[in-house]
Amino acid sequence: MKAEFILDSSVTLSWFFENEATTATDELLDQLNNEARAIVPAHWALEVNNTLLMAERHKRSTIAESSHFLVILDALSIETDQETYARAGNSSLALARTQGLTLYDSAYLELAMRHSLPLATLDKALRAAAKNIGVPSLPKEL
Repeated sequence: MKAEFILDSSVTLSWFFENEATTATDELLDQLNNEARAIVPAHWALEVNNTLLMAERHKRSTIAESSHFLVILDALSIETDQETYARAGNSSLALARTQGLTLYDSAYLELAMRHSLPLATLDKALRAAAKNIGVPSLPKEL
């Protein structure tokens, strides 16, 4: 059976910033390179690209490095959810309110709940909310 998980921007960007990568996050990337599939909410691309842009502006990376990373991401089995925006004003908003999350983060949690998949995140507040609701987080240990 093919591994599947919900991928957030914190894990994604750990693959770009060497000082943020861990063995556990690299294992998730290896899974995507070997038949696994990730699902992301519609705003994931904006989050990732904005972080790359800010890294360029703050001289943490170059345009060439960002472009190369986007080519790598494009080659991975990452599917964008088409219902993110339709659920923003109801289930995602309710999760944000009850779990003390941003709407952006609650969209990842809503997606994990809807697909009954683990959530790949390094965000401590999001991991805590996922645990409260019974959604497993990846990597298992930070």
